[in-house]
Amino acid sequence: MTRFKAATIHLSISALLGLIAAAVIFGVWYPRPYSHAAGADRLVLLLLGVDVVLGPLLTLIVFRSGKPGMRFDLVVIALAQACAFLYGTSVVVRARPAFVVGNVDRFSLVAANDIDGDAYAKATNAEFRSAPWTGPRIVGALPPTDAQERNRLMLRGPGGPDIDVLPQYYVDYAQVVAALLQKAKPLAELTRRHPEAASVVTSWLAARQREETDVVWLPLEARRASLTMLLDRRSGAPLDALPVDPW
Repeated sequence: MTRFKAATIHLSISALLGLIAAAVIFGVWYPRPYSHAAGADRLVLLLLGVDVVLGPLLTLIVFRSGKPGMRFDLVVIALAQACAFLYGTSVVVRARPAFVVGNVDRFSLVAANDIDGDAYAKATNAEFRSAPWTGPRIVGALPPTDAQERNRLMLRGPGGPDIDVLPQYYVDYAQVVAALLQKAKPLAELTRRHPEAASVVTSWLAARQREETDVVWLPLEARRASLTMLLDRRSGAPLDALPVDPW
């Protein structure tokens, strides 16, 4: 077997594994429309760059048919590639979007590693004591009703965690819908602020056969970029998040 054939076989196997990983990442952990805002494209590019390129390249360099110790060299390459792939996957998993939190006048895309383990443990609702594995869950956040607890949160200052990363204050989304709808803005205001977004909004409405007056919006803050969260004007149900800067 030539080194080019060996590298091609290695590349084919690596590419297959990379495609499976990408399908899980973008299909489950970083679903549209949150993938870019959560930085998934950069993470996946790094992960696949190591998995698909580096391993086969090393095989191309070291492979020589009949070379003493060749099998050992290939095992070392495979183990190194597997370790790098597992480490990269663990980074992607820890940074996956866990919750889309509606709070007062905006949404926040919260990653699994934005929340401390102790904070998960303090959640009163068992559903919020761990990050979901099947994509981000839409929830609400309400400030504490106890005056002392509210003061304690305020005294943490700007460096302290906000309630959107404190699951103990999470509630079902239905409990914050009315408050969010009061702050939501009409689509006409979005296109007035950002005329360049008019084509995006128009295309979205046409594709879903919706009227502009049926949809309102709020900002959605994320790690890498802000999006515009679209809501049904009557029910408050999240409809989509457009790649439009809401600010």
